[in-house]
Amino acid sequence: MVTRFEDLVTWRKSRRLAAEVFRATSGPSLRRQFALADQMRRAAVSIVSNIAEGFERKSPQDFARFLRYAKASCAELRSQLYLALDIEALSPDDFSRLSRMALEVGRLIGGLQTYLYRVHRERAIRNINS
Repeated sequence: MVTRFEDLVTWRKSRRLAAEVFRATSGPSLRRQFALADQMRRAAVSIVSNIAEGFERKSPQDFARFLRYAKASCAELRSQLYLALDIEALSPDDFSRLSRMALEVGRLIGGLQTYLYRVHRERAIRNINS
């Protein structure tokens, strides 16, 4: 049973992704691209933070809204990874690893969104039938 945001696999994987983004952006080639590295870090932090904040709101509607923000930040990060690869500030291996992680986090967020939608829909149907 999930009682804290720390129990969510999605949050734990997004935390790991954020840490890996920080490691990758600390390397010499991305350090020279300060604006891009900073934006990549912000997007990664936004993912993990929005999942936690939405969960703590204790409302399925609020959680769903914050999951939309987290998923959008995940897409932003994936786009920035491509740019970092294109300008050769990120190695192909790092790009591949981080992209896979970001895709997985995005899928997990999508799964949570689907779950919340189903729960919300079922509650609404029960209320109508009561």
